[in-house]
Amino acid sequence: MEDKLFGYMQWPEIEAIIYSEHDRPKQILGPHKVEDGVLVQAYFPGAVSCEVLVKGREPMMMKAVDSEYFAQILPDADIPDYMYQVTYGDGHVVKCRDAYAFPATIPEEDIKKFQAGIHYEIYKVLGAHPMRIRGIKGVRFAVWAPDAMRVSVVGDFNQWDGRRHPMQRREGGIHELFIPGLKEGELYKYEIKLKGDTVVLKSDPYGTLMQKRPDNASVIYNICRKHQWQDEVWMKQRKKDSTKEKPEFIYELHLAGFMRPDAVIETDDEGHETVVQEAGFYNYRELAYKVADYVKDMGYTHVELMPVMEHPFDGSWGYQVTGYYAPTSRYGTPEDFMYFVDYLHQKDIGVILDWVPAHFPRDLNGLARFDGAPLYEHPDPRRGEHPHWGTLIFNYGRKEVSNFLIANAMYWVEQYHVDGLRMDAVASMLYLDYGRQDGEWLPNMYGGREHLEAIEFLKHLNSMMKKRNPEVQMIAEESTAWPMVTGDVEDDGLGFDLKWNMGWMNDFLGYMSLDPLFRKGAYGQLLFSMVYAYSEKFILVLSHDEVVHGKGSMIQKMPGENPDKFSNLRLAYGFMVCHPGKKLLFMGQDYAQFTEFNEGRSLEWFMLDFDLHKKMQDYMRELIHLYKEYPALYALDDEPEGFTWINNISADESIVVFTRNTEKKDETLMVICNFTPVVRKNYKIGVPFRGKYKEIFNSDHEKFGGAGNVNPRLKQSKAEECDGMDDSVKITVPPLGISIFKCTPLAPARKKTGKAR
Repeated sequence: MEDKLFGYMQWPEIEAIIYSEHDRPKQILGPHKVEDGVLVQAYFPGAVSCEVLVKGREPMMMKAVDSEYFAQILPDADIPDYMYQVTYGDGHVVKCRDAYAFPATIPEEDIKKFQAGIHYEIYKVLGAHPMRIRGIKGVRFAVWAPDAMRVSVVGDFNQWDGRRHPMQRREGGIHELFIPGLKEGELYKYEIKLKGDTVVLKSDPYGTLMQKRPDNASVIYNICRKHQWQDEVWMKQRKKDSTKEKPEFIYELHLAGFMRPDAVIETDDEGHETVVQEAGFYNYRELAYKVADYVKDMGYTHVELMPVMEHPFDGSWGYQVTGYYAPTSRYGTPEDFMYFVDYLHQKDIGVILDWVPAHFPRDLNGLARFDGAPLYEHPDPRRGEHPHWGTLIFNYGRKEVSNFLIANAMYWVEQYHVDGLRMDAVASMLYLDYGRQDGEWLPNMYGGREHLEAIEFLKHLNSMMKKRNPEVQMIAEESTAWPMVTGDVEDDGLGFDLKWNMGWMNDFLGYMSLDPLFRKGAYGQLLFSMVYAYSEKFILVLSHDEVVHGKGSMIQKMPGENPDKFSNLRLAYGFMVCHPGKKLLFMGQDYAQFTEFNEGRSLEWFMLDFDLHKKMQDYMRELIHLYKEYPALYALDDEPEGFTWINNISADESIVVFTRNTEKKDETLMVICNFTPVVRKNYKIGVPFRGKYKEIFNSDHEKFGGAGNVNPRLKQSKAEECDGMDDSVKITVPPLGISIFKCTPLAPARKKTGKAR
């Protein structure tokens, strides 16, 4: 038998196994039918002996045909159900099933769809998936690494020894292996042997959970059937409702920056402080209650979470992602994050995620040069690197890379029930010369600066999201004048639902930061947004980007002493709410936190103990509820009929007057904004029609910290021409304030004189 056994040995193949160079180990390892029975071969580094165990038989010792390499011929016509019993040099004995006795389970159709870039659930194929094969529990691993010499699964279960579990290469550079006996919670990585014999350890690109930083191993975790969703009412309603004509006021937050446990600090007798325990993190479940309670009370409709995908560096705020399919373990498990989303849905709060497909970091455990060559990134640094950010750019023209990202978007929507994705840094994707000097970028095939592959990726993504999840919002942070960002793909648009209005944000903050004495010279800056207001479907944003890096918080941007600062801020938020477009405000700004955003500490909630800050919060709460109550403030956001200027020529007074409209005349609201500290009594304003005008909101009300320059009594219009209107009213215009009137017509509208504006 020994001679026959050695006659079956393929020594070059055995050598490739021993030297860890074999990328198709099932060709030799595992069971194979031969003329004399079933040949089994195994390689156990560190072992001194190995036996084959078949139920009902005596153990059969295997022959050590080479160092730690064992073989034996079983006297069977068919492959029996067997195990190995391995004795190691230190004396311990291990029983295990043969990983190479199990068949490949990934259908060729899945591989072909992935290669074509159209497998929108590829995360169910690649990655680590607990399953049963032939009734045996284990985990199937699969990873895309076409340029690797060899890929192995390593972890505590095999002493991180890449020789133990080399994977089987499949078509398209996919490597697959089922390892029996593994359970959830095990740590793992992929050990990749590169050309030139260099070995690297990589986290799983499709891993659903990673270790808490600074560690970075992937964790076997089955997200399926983990959480019993209870948001059926929300999900059904989401499918029925169009967000287009609904109010949307988004609360943007960073989970750790919103609220976190304090650090533990000890002080000695001399007053020296020592940090005994760093500030920690609340669990997603704890944060669900804290966030929902606050957001519900304030009236926000949605939260937008700065990236929760796994990232190594706290200071990146999540924008340098290493685990695209893994909610960060800082706050718990994937199931915990599902609970977070579910709970907010039950409280009628939508959840939007920041998503970062524009670039990724160079971390050695991540996607960078994943299999020894540029794989996820573009190979030419003129397209594959961000010179200013120090990050890498995805190769959108490679189908498998595009598939990785599109499936990732579907993953968060379909597995975690999120209601929208806000896509970071879209402008950097659209232009090949973004952030580059002449000679540092590579033109497209037509010699232009447009990134054709990225454009096609965006269109593909948005069109498929509309097909699979039409109720989900795709939101672009796009800072240029690229046309039709929110246009339909069929009309050559990019297909987004909404676009951040960065132009309005920059112009408006620039205007509001001016001393009121100089605002008349920048009057056009205040008005300009209405020139292009209907070119896209916009969200007005006052985001985290505006309250970091020395820019100052929102209250700090306002001119004057404290009382004027608060008056200016109330006016700013009021104007924002009344301007067409959906709204977004960053955490802490609704109660006028003075300090900038810092991811390392909680919001300064103690500020609410101070009267002006508490009244600021009260003001915002009432303003948000007002916004949701009156359809004129949102129903026709994207239609010119939803907005009418009454006075946009009073630069010297820095006053604007306009109406917000619906198709129903009796829902009309009239808005007056005064950007100077001068109160104006008996100020004459043209009105859209003959009727009664009742002030329903005034930022100068004493309950908000104002001086009380309000209009307590109903105003009856008079047939006196003003502002190009046949009728007018006289009101008190609050200083550095906004006043909103509900308009009730008494008769059919009178003809306008037609004075041009």
